[in-house]
Amino acid sequence: MPTQLTGADLVSTIEQRPMTSFQTMAVGICTILSAIDGFDVLAIAFAAPVLAQEWALSPGELGVLFSSGLAGMTGGSLAIAPLADRTGRRWMTLASLVMVTAGMFLSAVTGTTTQLALARVLTGLGIGAMLPSLATVVAEYSSARRRELAVSVMAAGYPIGATIGGFAAVSIVGFFGWRGIFVLGGILSLAMIPLVLWGLPESLAFLAERRPPGALERINLLLRRLGRVAIDALPEGRGTRVRARARDVVRGRLGATSAALWTAFFCVMLSFYFVLSWTPKLLVDSGLRAEQGISGGVLLNVGGIAGALVLGLLAARVGPARIVALTMTTGALAVVAFGLFAPGRTLAIALPLALVVGYFLFGSMVGLYALMPSAYPTEVRNTGAGLSIGIGRIGAFIAPLLAGFLLEAGWSSSRTYLVFALPLLVAAAATFLLGRLRATRAS
Repeated sequence: MPTQLTGADLVSTIEQRPMTSFQTMAVGICTILSAIDGFDVLAIAFAAPVLAQEWALSPGELGVLFSSGLAGMTGGSLAIAPLADRTGRRWMTLASLVMVTAGMFLSAVTGTTTQLALARVLTGLGIGAMLPSLATVVAEYSSARRRELAVSVMAAGYPIGATIGGFAAVSIVGFFGWRGIFVLGGILSLAMIPLVLWGLPESLAFLAERRPPGALERINLLLRRLGRVAIDALPEGRGTRVRARARDVVRGRLGATSAALWTAFFCVMLSFYFVLSWTPKLLVDSGLRAEQGISGGVLLNVGGIAGALVLGLLAARVGPARIVALTMTTGALAVVAFGLFAPGRTLAIALPLALVVGYFLFGSMVGLYALMPSAYPTEVRNTGAGLSIGIGRIGAFIAPLLAGFLLEAGWSSSRTYLVFALPLLVAAAATFLLGRLRATRAS
């Protein structure tokens, strides 16, 4: 006989019990989507060494192309992602996949820098709208014990996708040119649409709070797939009358949390996307071949895989805020070392340093993703996540443009890397403050 549960009971259905195969599948689908996003975001960085030569692009023009996709991601995170708190995480993910697929295929057939920049904006809109929903679904379908690790595994998909895509790009460029990189990304995104339709669940918390049409039936279907008892009626919730707004995450105690989280995301992404966007091109400019420059970018992501997974394991044991702040601080030192010793040196020096930098940068980014979902209550979780990532994307958008300006003005690559190491120290301070705020709230 079905029983009546409260909203808290529905949440504890997931949080307080071991993860089922259904929950693991949900995390797996989100991880695959994150991997494809990682490749799609960095496709322009892998194409850049060949594209810049074929189209005779200046550093400033290349910076615009790097930033165009990140500008789209900013818009997607700020303007589109919050709509998932009204429409649902699953449908937002599907709509985002359609945008990403269209943007990648359009990028492959462009003939001018303006056309390519616009296609990259469309791709970025889809990725920016999708990522907050992925983080939210993973957080809500993970047990409390495994939540930080599950979010870290999902975020590790990003460097995994970029790594596999980077290795593929080395071969694709040789046979099909830079356009083949975007075709591959479009095919992968298109292939995920039926998988999401089949296997990605809607958030139980969303269904209980927003009560869309058929909410009770959909909740009971999910409960059966989770191996739980069905319910007779919808639990107490806020219903469809409540709409999440941006101001909800800056009121009261959430205001300080948002300020710390936004500062950390902005500063980490400022450093992160400079390093990932420009490193392959700067290595080529220092004397390496195009394939070797791409390999340097790939190894940043290889190091990132290790950083993401290790951070996830440590966060569950040491406390995420403290370990993330330490990772950011060490990452700043690694970026400085890379700028001083990698460009112009042999592969034996450049490639190991790329691994180290990738480890700490991706570890810093994954740490923030792991901290983010628990910072906000369910009814504003996607809004808070979207705004946090969107503010960070502003830093991501600025980074390649600023680097292109500095390089075109005659700055050395060493000085440029030093400039972009400093934001990581600011991010470490903001993350430490975020941990203190979380501890105060919990007590």
